[in-house]
Amino acid sequence: MMSRFFNLAGQVALVTGGGQGIGAAIALRLADAGALVAVFDREEQGAREVADHVEGIALLGDVRDEADVKMAVKTTEEVLGPLAILVNNAGITGRAAPSWDLGLREVEEVMAVNFLGPFLFAKAALPRMLERAYGRVVTIASIAGKEGNPNLMAYSASKAAVIGMTKSMAKEVAGKGDVTVNAIAPAVIQTPILKGLPDATVAYMVSKVPMGRTGKVEEVAALVHYLASPEAAFCTGQCYDLSGGRATY
Repeated sequence: MMSRFFNLAGQVALVTGGGQGIGAAIALRLADAGALVAVFDREEQGAREVADHVEGIALLGDVRDEADVKMAVKTTEEVLGPLAILVNNAGITGRAAPSWDLGLREVEEVMAVNFLGPFLFAKAALPRMLERAYGRVVTIASIAGKEGNPNLMAYSASKAAVIGMTKSMAKEVAGKGDVTVNAIAPAVIQTPILKGLPDATVAYMVSKVPMGRTGKVEEVAALVHYLASPEAAFCTGQCYDLSGGRATY
């Protein structure tokens, strides 16, 4: 029997980057709570596997492409129903290197995926949510956006931009029905994305966590679940830490 608390029965959710890692865990958690889930990813296999598991739909595309974004939101609503929950999770770290060694295109790519992607999805989803006077937007930022990680300047800057965007959008929609916009700032989470980083970079991030460990994807998904629920109606414009004590501000 599904609990009446944090129940998402019948609500439609769209999760970007949902084909693996944190995104897949979020899709599973929301589906377990009763949501109908659309899994958006640029990798077809992962998207379809997760979508099949949650009995949802797989959407293929690039978060940087506004046409792909608009089509994803449109298809989600045509197949599953009115979009109530948007989770902006898709992201990349970029190459680990001193900022002065990065090329312009490298920085632009990270900013495009991590910042412009969530902007485009929110731009497509929020007007629909406002029309229905209900919606939840949750974006996965990072503790790097608050503190800055050395040799990950573009990533840190993009996540700082996401936090600022969250606060701005939340104020724009506040009072226009039950629509909230929030972000989550995880510290280092154990996902496949870590394999693309130097061991020294990962060790640095873990060393900053008082609990002395990486976070789990299920722990991120649990916080997303709360913020996506009707019970979180008075929470908006916030960046919630999930950092094992690294940040307390």
